[in-house]
Amino acid sequence: MTETVESPAPEVRNQSPKPAQPVPWNVVLLDDQHHTYAYVIEMLQRLFHQSEEAAFSVAKKVDSNGRAVCFTTHKELAELKRDQIHGFGKDARISACRGSMTAIIEPAA
Repeated sequence: MTETVESPAPEVRNQSPKPAQPVPWNVVLLDDQHHTYAYVIEMLQRLFHQSEEAAFSVAKKVDSNGRAVCFTTHKELAELKRDQIHGFGKDARISACRGSMTAIIEPAA
């Protein structure tokens, strides 16, 4: 007589959930009256590698709306880009300019 032996059920591991995707953050450039379009375009081209047309479009939005999203990324890079804007320096084309433009970061909608 042959005896049937059941093999134990395979061990099921609890798979940890997939890590959540990082929340996207916007780098928002704020308007002021102490920087020229040329400054904004130059800054966006150097810091964000935007084309002249794209940078001009952002400059127009900042001027007309008081703010414009210039970059969307994960939080750490958004913080770096905001800090780079703050450190870009004054607009030499305007003698009353005291320093860099202002930018904030906020969660993307």
